[in-house]
Amino acid sequence: MSRITRIVAFGMGLLGGIVASQGPEFGQQYRQRLGGAVDELRQVISRFERDAQASGVTRESAITRLRSNADDFVSRQGTAMQANVERLSRLETHRAAMLEAGPFARVALMVRDGDTDIMEAVSRDFEPALPVTEEGLLSTAIGFIAVWGGLLLLSGFLRSLFRRSRSRRSVVQA
Repeated sequence: MSRITRIVAFGMGLLGGIVASQGPEFGQQYRQRLGGAVDELRQVISRFERDAQASGVTRESAITRLRSNADDFVSRQGTAMQANVERLSRLETHRAAMLEAGPFARVALMVRDGDTDIMEAVSRDFEPALPVTEEGLLSTAIGFIAVWGGLLLLSGFLRSLFRRSRSRRSVVQA
């Protein structure tokens, strides 16, 4: 195997490791935003519940009352509050699952069940970071090995195809 191929494979392996190391960091930033979204929705819903109680009604009956109002604006507010309650429930369930999951399972949960609004916000503001957690270091190693090893295997495969093609031409010309 040529020295240049090994150098290129090593460099690409390093790049693969750096890219792979950012998965856990993205997940960590996602979890922070998820917690912030849960906290904020809890505050919004708590304020709504206090207002409902002050008016002598439950949260559910206040939402129903708003949604059935003839005024379109008021009706939309009821629909929005119902959506907030449902989203909070989804996010709390997702957050609990993320907290119980192991390091790599958290990334898989985020990818599989993540909240798209939060994922988009994290993507917009994502800041790469040096991986110092076990999860980050393992991801770096896996990314390096996958890219480095994959390139070396591909290089060897292509070289063997080239040799076979060259030896067939030699046999045909002889």
